[in-house]
Amino acid sequence: MIILFVAITLYQDLSESHIKHYCEIEEVIDYLLIRTPMTTEEVIQWVHELIKNGFSKDKIIIHSDINVITQCDLSAIHFRENDPHIEEVQASYPDIQVSMSTHHKDGVANAKYLGLDFVLFGHVFETPSKPQQTPRAKSEVEGALQIDIPIIAIGGINQHTLPSLPNGFSGIAGISIFNQYSKQKLMNMKEVWDGHV
Repeated sequence: MIILFVAITLYQDLSESHIKHYCEIEEVIDYLLIRTPMTTEEVIQWVHELIKNGFSKDKIIIHSDINVITQCDLSAIHFRENDPHIEEVQASYPDIQVSMSTHHKDGVANAKYLGLDFVLFGHVFETPSKPQQTPRAKSEVEGALQIDIPIIAIGGINQHTLPSLPNGFSGIAGISIFNQYSKQKLMNMKEVWDGHV
């Protein structure tokens, strides 16, 4: 079974301190999804610095900017749910890994239909980043997990909620846990995950 830990950057300008942190936790994560308001040129420069500091470019996923992918010779891109550019990117860059955020069973089914590599699905628990939004209902989660595509849980996942995560997910993604937790704490979470699935 595929088990993925996907770290997502904070949605802000990224600095050297972020590079240091992601290099420290690289061993524990499978991917780093870079989602930031920075310009394409700024992201390219930051990614070059990240790689120069020893971070594996095979672990880098860029959110929706194909120019960063081509300029940095990367191989993975992520889109928001039902982004109209997905099929265009798949056709033009058939060797690139493509993933998508999903919030409903229909989105997961569409990702499967498009032949995407995996989806993020959530939010599965209450999360500070979506304070006014109710997490996905148990029936929604169960319905999504019936679809044959790797599904990564996102939203409110931490060391307390991880044991309550329904079986069937192929991994977890998050912003807070991967930006606030130390390498050791993330390793402990991986042990909890291994005992959970």
